Amino acid sequence: MPYIPHSDEDRRAMLAAIGAGSMAELFEDVPEHVRFPELLLPPAISEMEVRREVEALASQNITASGRPSFLGAGAYRHYVPAVVDALLRRGEFATAYTPYQPEISQGTLQAIFEYQSMICALTGMEVSNASHYDGATSTAEAVITAINVARMKRRKVLLSPYVHPEYRAVVRTYTQGMGLQISGDEGAAEPTDRLDDDTAALVVQYPDFLGRITDLRAAAEAAHAVGALLIVVADPIALGLLKPPGEFGADIVVGEGQNLGGGLNFGGPYLGFFATRMEHVRKMAGRLVGQTVDTEGKRGFVLTLSTREQHIRRDKATSNICTNEGLMALAAAIYMAALGRCGLRRVAELCYHKAHYAAARINILPGFTVLHEMPFFKEFVVRCPTAVSEINDTLLAEWDIIGGYDLGQVYPHLKDHMLLCVTEMNSREEIDTLVEALEDFAV
Repeated sequence: MPYIPHSDEDRRAMLAAIGAGSMAELFEDVPEHVRFPELLLPPAISEMEVRREVEALASQNITASGRPSFLGAGAYRHYVPAVVDALLRRGEFATAYTPYQPEISQGTLQAIFEYQSMICALTGMEVSNASHYDGATSTAEAVITAINVARMKRRKVLLSPYVHPEYRAVVRTYTQGMGLQISGDEGAAEPTDRLDDDTAALVVQYPDFLGRITDLRAAAEAAHAVGALLIVVADPIALGLLKPPGEFGADIVVGEGQNLGGGLNFGGPYLGFFATRMEHVRKMAGRLVGQTVDTEGKRGFVLTLSTREQHIRRDKATSNICTNEGLMALAAAIYMAALGRCGLRRVAELCYHKAHYAAARINILPGFTVLHEMPFFKEFVVRCPTAVSEINDTLLAEWDIIGGYDLGQVYPHLKDHMLLCVTEMNSREEIDTLVEALEDFAV
């Protein structure tokens, strides 16, 4: 029998409280022909047969496991050590939820505290929150933070055209109705020349959406000269090798933490990290866990700050974020702790060198040109002799390779340009096979 939490007496009491005579009376407003539809369920089968059927359906998915993949553009295939999943599946963590009575959730609080500490070390910032839903929402929350820092007096936000196009779209969606002027993503030019006294924030990406590494000092100086904040969308794996944004003068650093032990997972759940300077901590969305000592002098953890609408007056809340991606933040913490500073740097170095090996091989193919006017990390742009969609279809159908991202979808001036991504997961043999496959299109 199914588990039904309410007894007959419970249901009678609830019906009496709302003035209904029966359960059927509750559904009188629903048209009769749709009220109780016939469920055409198939005949019962065994667990073994169900498993076989589900596995057959799952096998129709084209996944990045079991075949070479050179597709990045915001979701990346990195190796996830076994320890991440082993600890993540422990019942104490898998069943834990947002700590509404935080001080009794010491394990959860400590995990969040360690995650915050490592994000601060990675980004060069002073304080980190306990995460957002994904990189796009953390970027949008950073924009709102900048508006709040400016006390709503500044209404302009400049987005680099080379911030992830989906992040830019989410920023626009998040802030619609706030009376903001979101600009700077038109065309191919960076928007720094449009900074003025009404600008609350300049948003750039590091490395940018095309994989290029830029010196952010000029952007930080230009933003600060007019009193605006510099928001940097960063790749955390790249920060294992590159100078952290905090050293460039960034005010807020956000990004997608999926590549820190999260896997691809068909698009989610992902993890948005958010770090800033201490002076902006009370304008930061989400929650902050701190370390303290109890009355016996023992180390303990507390929910130091939680600027959300359930805890303080709605008109004083900085955001209506309700749930952090706690389990994904834990995965990131385990991943960073397992690899350590040297391990993360090694992963970044492998990405860098393998990407440059691939770029050098592809660049000598007739008709293919790698755009390398600027340094790049693990993604690079290739001008192709034919449509990217045609190349990708052939790669998948004939070579079982997942190709790159068609930049012409979002940048008209980059028609027939492919964004390729190479990580530590791509072997030399896979890269050589990709080059061999591209030779069919060489002209």
